[in-house]
Amino acid sequence: MDKVNETIVPVPVRRRRPRHLSEVLTLMACEATGPVTIGAIRDALGDRSFAALLVFFASFNLLPLPPGASVLLGLPLVIVSAQMVYGKRTAWLPRFLMRKSLSAEQFRGLADRLVPRLRLLERLIRPRYWPFWRRQGDRIIGAIALVLAIAVVLPVPLGNWLPAFASALVGLALSERDGILFAIGVTLGVISLAIIAAVVLSAGAILHFLWQHMGIFHW
Repeated sequence: MDKVNETIVPVPVRRRRPRHLSEVLTLMACEATGPVTIGAIRDALGDRSFAALLVFFASFNLLPLPPGASVLLGLPLVIVSAQMVYGKRTAWLPRFLMRKSLSAEQFRGLADRLVPRLRLLERLIRPRYWPFWRRQGDRIIGAIALVLAIAVVLPVPLGNWLPAFASALVGLALSERDGILFAIGVTLGVISLAIIAAVVLSAGAILHFLWQHMGIFHW
C-alpha cells in the first residue's frame, strides 16, 4: 500500500480578547456582596492595570462631586501615572488607598453611571495607527497622564473635568492601542491646560487690579 503523505496544517490559536473595563465593572457590580476595595478593583483589572486605572480614576472626576473633591480623587491619577513614567510593570498604590472601599450599593450606583459611557467609547476604539512600538511609549504616555493628573488636582473652579476626560481618553487609547483616540485625548489635554492657564492668569490679573484699586482708596 502506498503511504499517503499528509501535511499537517497548524490551526492558528485565537487569542482571547482582554475584557473591556466596562465588562470588568459590570461583573464586579453583579458579584458584589460586600464592600468593594480599590485593591480588589486593581486586581480585577489584571495586566492592563495602568491603562484601566487611568480610565477608572479619571472617570471618578467626571461625576458631579462636591467642590474640592478632585484634590483627593486626582491623587491616585498622579500616583499611577508617575509609576508609568518610572517604568513600573505593575501598578502600586499606597495601602491606605488600597483599603478604601465602597459599599456594594455605592459601587453598583457608580457602575450604573460609568458603564454606559464607557461602552459608548469602547465601541468606537480599536487598534489603529498606534505611534509606539510595544511598551516603548508607556513612559511618554505616563508623562502626558502625569501632567493631566496634576491639572486635575489643582483647585481651579470647574478646571478638573476636561483634563480628567482627556486622561480617560488617553487611558482608553493605551488599552486598545488606538492612535486616533490618543491624538484626540492629547489635543483635549492641551486645550484643557490652556484653559486652566487662562483662568489662573485672569484670576491673577483681577487680584492685581483689585490690589492696586484698594491701594488707591487706602491713600
